[in-house]
Amino acid sequence: MANPDPEFIAFLKSYPAYPTTHIVDELRASDYTRLDLGGHIYLDYTGGGLYAESQLRRHSKLLAERVFGNPHSSNPTSQAATQLVAHARNYVLKFFNADPDEYLAIFTSNASGALKLVGESYPFPGGRYLLTFDNHNSVNGIREFAHARRAEVTYIPIMLPDMRVDESQLSRELKRPAKNGHNLFAYPAQSNFSSVQHPLDWIEQAHEHGWDVLLDTAAFVPTNKLDLSLVKPDFVAISFYKMFGYPTGIGALIARREALGKLHRPWFAGGTITVASVQGDKYYLADDASAFEDGTIDYLNIPAVEIGLKHIESVGYDLIHERVCALTGWLLDNLASMRHTNGAPLVRIYGPVTMQERGGAVAVNFYDQDGRALDHRFIEQQANEVNISLRTGCFCNPGAGEVALGISRVELDVCFTQPGHEERLTVDDFRHCIDGKSSGAVRISVGMVTNFSDIQRFLAFARGLLS
Repeated sequence: MANPDPEFIAFLKSYPAYPTTHIVDELRASDYTRLDLGGHIYLDYTGGGLYAESQLRRHSKLLAERVFGNPHSSNPTSQAATQLVAHARNYVLKFFNADPDEYLAIFTSNASGALKLVGESYPFPGGRYLLTFDNHNSVNGIREFAHARRAEVTYIPIMLPDMRVDESQLSRELKRPAKNGHNLFAYPAQSNFSSVQHPLDWIEQAHEHGWDVLLDTAAFVPTNKLDLSLVKPDFVAISFYKMFGYPTGIGALIARREALGKLHRPWFAGGTITVASVQGDKYYLADDASAFEDGTIDYLNIPAVEIGLKHIESVGYDLIHERVCALTGWLLDNLASMRHTNGAPLVRIYGPVTMQERGGAVAVNFYDQDGRALDHRFIEQQANEVNISLRTGCFCNPGAGEVALGISRVELDVCFTQPGHEERLTVDDFRHCIDGKSSGAVRISVGMVTNFSDIQRFLAFARGLLS
């Protein structure tokens, strides 16, 4: 770990545990060689994880040496695929320490597909849907199912500057579930906007008052261990490519069997039934994960999920978490201290400025010396020119974005009721409505194979915006 760079020495003084993560530097040199060969500064891990080259080799070897057929049969190639899928399904439960007698793993196309399964099937009539301002749009979208079934929909606000939930209001709402219907509470374990980590003990608090809990873990599990023997949400949405990059197009809904029994699917499809009749106008759903896996599952790529999970295990969550915390802390420390020559701050950080109960994504906007916001699209364009991959916008989290950017309900009502905006509103229309305010932010997100050099390269880019 020898490095004469005084900045690196200062970093180690602030984050002395970082050298214990040196195995990741070795892994990056051997299994992620394309990053440095291509001169990439990849800082969009919340948008998508990166795969190791060894993951591809193992999966390719499996496909090259075996013959697999559609699992919906009993022939030899079908059985081979069925066995591999079942093994991967069991490994998902094992990885998250979920008792297979209590939980079931359902493969979906992504985390959004897992969330939609719950939304379209949950028994909302007469009940309540409670969620936080800080949620991905795929969780927000469930409200449309709730509205359609005349359930009460309630949002719990988040508060500046840390963008954490008003827990007193949450507690009040959890204490008043609907008495004549089912109640669903949804929130992210980690915000994909501010990286705030919301308390997992809300799950038991909600259960005490009769709520089912839907936990979005897409931003959380890439760098944090989720142990389903310790916390027991009813529904857990997972995106595997955000954890380990490959394969894309596969997620999972891990559901408690008891809660799954409450869901009523609005349709049936190939693979989801035991018997269906045209003349009899009747169908019978399967009684396991198959009832929720429409059509033919991605049986050739699902085995790669197990390969990816084993890759994460080979590194270890404790080490990944330590590394991400150190590098994110250094990033926060330095961004917060940057000042123009007149003393005006370069950035405004949305969310916690320390590593307490937060993850590895940092959302900011950049400002000139007169306090005018630099368009986030301009920042992305400038970053692109020096091969830095980051993300801009509201990251499919409008609630957090509206709070962070100071966009009020009044402004939104005016915008949405303008002539021509009843059915269609473009991004440019929206920017015009909130004239003078930022319509998005810049997100820099740290992941498992980020190194000190990546962060320094970004900080140098940021300093180039100073005047």
